[in-house]
Amino acid sequence: MPQYLIYFHQQWVGEHDAEWFAERGRLVNDVVEDMRRAGVYVFAGGVDENLDRAFSADATSGTLTIADGPYRRHEVDLGGLTVVDVEDDDAAKLWAGKVAEACGWPQEVRRIC
Repeated sequence: MPQYLIYFHQQWVGEHDAEWFAERGRLVNDVVEDMRRAGVYVFAGGVDENLDRAFSADATSGTLTIADGPYRRHEVDLGGLTVVDVEDDDAAKLWAGKVAEACGWPQEVRRIC
């Protein structure tokens, strides 16, 4: 079965209070548990928002360089991701919809090649 990446950018989250995030966390955990029961769960997690703790590896010059910070600063930064192993696009859409509803912000989906 193909795997799909369901992800969001941190900038899509918006400003919310701690209580709102706590409720969303419970909803997301329920969706992840549903994924496990359905046998489609591969991985899910949020990404550290602090770009000062990021680092990059680049070998495009022919010499490996490891550097502190992101490879490049972007207007949008990855916020979190989920990987599911499902039958087809329709099943990926179903799970992406459940994740989007639980999180309260948009999700983008791409098939993993």
